[in-house]
Amino acid sequence: RNDKLQEVIETGVKVDSVIRARLIESFFFKNAPLHDGALIIRNDRINAAQCILPVSNNPDIPKRLGLRHRAAIGLAEQSDALLIVVSEETGAISLFYGAKHIENVTKQQLQKLLNELLVV
Repeated sequence: RNDKLQEVIETGVKVDSVIRARLIESFFFKNAPLHDGALIIRNDRINAAQCILPVSNNPDIPKRLGLRHRAAIGLAEQSDALLIVVSEETGAISLFYGAKHIENVTKQQLQKLLNELLVV
């Protein structure tokens, strides 16, 4: 939201593109060149792909959450970013921001939450 995330953006490949669902899907298509890592979206643009997020060392994170989720929690601990994680195994959506963690979010719930949280 307000944090620039420049250090995180610099770990990836700069993209600077309008947001398009098909483009986002192409980033996360298995074995695509930019498949691994996070996608950073800021100010209605895709800023960078394949970004490396700081992993949380919090021992209280449930064991069922993998490295992707720990990385989202790590950045949520260090910034005001909203992080959306989609499980590669199950397709389940999780949302992380600050100390909040919401699992098994439906697409409709995600849209509602994003509309509420991104109000400027």
